[in-house]
Amino acid sequence: MAELHGIMAEYEKPGDLVAAIHKVREAGFRNMDAYTPYPIEEVIEALDFKTKMPLLVLCAGIIGCLGGFGLQYWVSVIEYPMNYGGRPLNSWPAFIPITFECTILLCALTATFGMIAMNGLPMPYHPVFNVAAFREKAGTNGYFLCIEASDPKFASAREALSGTNASEVNDVEA
Repeated sequence: MAELHGIMAEYEKPGDLVAAIHKVREAGFRNMDAYTPYPIEEVIEALDFKTKMPLLVLCAGIIGCLGGFGLQYWVSVIEYPMNYGGRPLNSWPAFIPITFECTILLCALTATFGMIAMNGLPMPYHPVFNVAAFREKAGTNGYFLCIEASDPKFASAREALSGTNASEVNDVEA
């Protein structure tokens, strides 16, 4: 028998999927993922999905802001000071556009590459495509919940998913 990635249940309606997620979370399952043909906010809330992306982007923005301002200050005041008509060397209002641009640049790069890294991309193949119903309905009208084999309570996953309003429960081979 092949190694399992998890157990997958198929649901006819998004409401059934959300109810099933709540039920299996109450049963103590944590390593699961839901697959829907379009984004459903209730599913994300039910999965209690958390990400570190906002914190990463905030940190990158702060670094970009300080780096952009610091670079301009260093060049204008320390490394190459030029006195134009008695103006101050540290003319911070003139530094604002570049500081803003450096902030946005680092935020955008962090968000882009952070999303790629945290989503595990590029991923040319995922084990859930081993389930025939998933291949047929995932992009059109199927709602799926997969409890992964890495969950500590995985031994009772089939019974938990069978107790929901699932139309079909399948093994997902790795």
